[in-house]
Amino acid sequence: MRVRLVLAAGVLLASAAVAPLAHAEGTDGLSVYGYGTVTADSTVTLSGTYRCLDDSAGAVFVSSTLVQGDHSAGIGGTRAVCDGHIHQWFNTAVVKDPAYRPGAARVQATLMQITPGETGLPEPEFLAVEESDIELRQR
Repeated sequence: MRVRLVLAAGVLLASAAVAPLAHAEGTDGLSVYGYGTVTADSTVTLSGTYRCLDDSAGAVFVSSTLVQGDHSAGIGGTRAVCDGHIHQWFNTAVVKDPAYRPGAARVQATLMQITPGETGLPEPEFLAVEESDIELRQR
């Protein structure tokens, strides 16, 4: 009897572990890699992955902001391909005043769709948001 109970519990746990993965495949998502780069000329590059399912209502973009100390700046924007597959994103900008330095930083990334609002003006719809601590490396 105990063997059946243990087997049944194992099947239930395995089913529960698979369910979130199956659900995740049907959603928009965004990640940030654990590091970014800064060059001698103050060019910052951030990157990660995204997945979006549908861009028929309007263009989708990956935007990112880099925060280091009390300084933050938008670092580029990438047009997303919404085909349900995982893609890489790379955002780059030159930020000189004040320049970023190698070391700890934080990235705020957003997967956002621009849709026509009730007034006809474009409005952002946030599909996914990710905040992540990263290491900014000299390149």
